[in-house]
Amino acid sequence: MSETVLITGGAGFIGRFVTRELLERGHRVRLLDALIPQVHGDDPQPAELPGDVELIHADVRDGDAVARALAGVDSVIHLAAEVGVGQSMYEVERYTSANDVGTAVLFERLIDNPVRRVVTASSMSIYGEGLYHDAEGATVEDAERGTVRDGQKVWDPLDSQGRALSPLPTPEWKRPNLASIYALNKYVQERTTHIMGAPYGIESVCLRLFNVYGPGQALSNPYTGVLAIFASRLLNGQQPMIFEDGEQRRDFVHVSDVARAFADALVLPGAKGQTLNIGSGQDRSVTEVAQALARAMGKNDIEPEIVGKARIGDIRHCFCDTALAAEKLGFTARQDFEEGLAELAEWVQLQTAEDRVSQARAELEARGLVA
Repeated sequence: MSETVLITGGAGFIGRFVTRELLERGHRVRLLDALIPQVHGDDPQPAELPGDVELIHADVRDGDAVARALAGVDSVIHLAAEVGVGQSMYEVERYTSANDVGTAVLFERLIDNPVRRVVTASSMSIYGEGLYHDAEGATVEDAERGTVRDGQKVWDPLDSQGRALSPLPTPEWKRPNLASIYALNKYVQERTTHIMGAPYGIESVCLRLFNVYGPGQALSNPYTGVLAIFASRLLNGQQPMIFEDGEQRRDFVHVSDVARAFADALVLPGAKGQTLNIGSGQDRSVTEVAQALARAMGKNDIEPEIVGKARIGDIRHCFCDTALAAEKLGFTARQDFEEGLAELAEWVQLQTAEDRVSQARAELEARGLVA
C-alpha cells in the first residue's frame, strides 16, 4: 500500500531516517519543519534530505501551513517537538507551546483534512522512574529517588525501610510519573492523539521512544540525545560530562530500528489504537556507554567526568520492556550496539561541533536545577 505521508519535524534526526525508510517502501513523503537553529544551525536546507521529498518550512503551530501540508495526504507521522528534559524546566512556555499547542493545531486541521492514521512520537520520559521490585519481590510503580542518608547522597530509589529497589524492564502499563515539563508535554501529545483520533475516524498510534542514537544527531545541541552530547565533547577533546555517579541505566536503540518501527506502525493493523515502547530491550549504565563511545572514537585516554550532582527532572533507571511492540508490531531491534557505536564514531569524525555542554550546565545550575 503506497501512500502520501506527512512527517512533521521531518527534517530532524529521526525524521530523516523515517523519510528514507518510507521512500524505500514506495511511499511519497512531504515534510513540515520549522528548522529551528538550535537543531539545524543556520542551514535553510538540511543536506541530508533526499532530493525527492517536498519540504515545507513552517512551524506546526501555523494552522494555515499545516492545512496546506495536509492537502492530499493519506497518513501522518508526528515528530515535531522541542526535545530536552533540562531545558524544558526553564523554557516552559516554549516547550509547552511547541509540543502541546503544536499538536492541538495539527489535530484541529485534521478535523477538516482527515487521514487514515496518525503515528505520534512519545518518550520513555513519561514513565519517570522505571519499574522496580523491592526486597520481597513486590512490584513498585511509584519509586522515588533517594536524597541524603548518613551524610551521603543516595542516588537509587529506596523502599520504606531504606533498602535499595531493583530496576526492571518498564512495560507500557506502568503508570506515568511526570517528572519534567518535557515528560508532561509528551504525555499530552499522546493523549491528544488518542482522544482526537477516534471521533474523527482517524486511527491513532503512539510510540514511546527510549534513548535513540545514530549518525545525524545535532552535535551542537546540548539538549539532544546523550550519545550525541558525549560525541560532541569527545570530538573536541573534552571529557563526557555525566551527572550523578554514572551508574544510572538506560536503553539505547539505533535510529534505523526506530525508523522501521514508525514505518510499520503506519500500516500494520495490530498497531491501531496502541501506545508502544520502542527500545532495544538491553540496559547499560551511562558510564559504560561513555567509555564504549570513547573507545569507538579512538579517545580511550579521555575518561568521563562524573559530576556527582543530579538534574531536577532526571530519573535513575528506566529501560524498555519490548514484549508489546513485539506482539503488535513484530518489532525487535536489529542493530548491534557496538556496531552502531562504530558507525556513529565514523560519522562524528567527519563533523564539526560547537561544545555547548558547559554553558547548558551553567544555565541549569543558575536556575537551581542541579543539586
